[in-house]
Amino acid sequence: MLLRVVDSGTVDPPRSVVIDEAILLARHERIVPNSLHLYVRDRPTVSLGHFEKEEEAIDIGAAKARNVAVVRRASGGSAIYTDPGQLIYALVLDDEIAPESPEEMFKKTCGGIIRGLELLGLKADFKPVNDVLVNGRKISGSAQLRRWDVVLQHGTMMVDTDVDLMFEVLRSRKKGRNKDSVTTLAKELGEVPTMDRVKHAMVEGISIAFGMEPMNGVLSHFERKTIASLISGKE
Repeated sequence: MLLRVVDSGTVDPPRSVVIDEAILLARHERIVPNSLHLYVRDRPTVSLGHFEKEEEAIDIGAAKARNVAVVRRASGGSAIYTDPGQLIYALVLDDEIAPESPEEMFKKTCGGIIRGLELLGLKADFKPVNDVLVNGRKISGSAQLRRWDVVLQHGTMMVDTDVDLMFEVLRSRKKGRNKDSVTTLAKELGEVPTMDRVKHAMVEGISIAFGMEPMNGVLSHFERKTIASLISGKE
């Protein structure tokens, strides 16, 4: 079975959110195959869980002062900080290949992330429900959305993230966490790997985990129209 890989490169935060939603809808309509979307946000951004209250999740004053964008994603979970030093992935699968249990979907996808990290030379572990650790520190987290007959799981890989800014703007990160609880590929590898190298490893790892054959692809006409409509509706 094929896995379409769409690499959007560097993306504006609001657009990145609606691209994932458009792929989800297109897969539900069976217009596109199962897909893996990869991108990097072009500026520091906080992504709020669907039901989160902004004032409880982030330090609004700090976010404004540091020009950190704020977007709201369709999936639940806690707020996350992303920046140009993070690779973001969105895996969209129909229910024929996605595990029925949300917990199993998290485990299997994180298993792919772990395999990708092995290809980069790092040993990693899965921490239920949805985290990947290297040397006991979080390097990747994820969230999940199930709609119709399709699952969207998206998450991050901290490549060279500004951890100081992360802890400055996220209230959730200040509750029981400190800077020593997270890590980056740059810290673990002793160098900053290229995003292309990280992308290749993640594609290989996730493809192996689900027994799929990756193929490079682009957004369909339907997806592009949906993106334009969603962006217009959010303005």
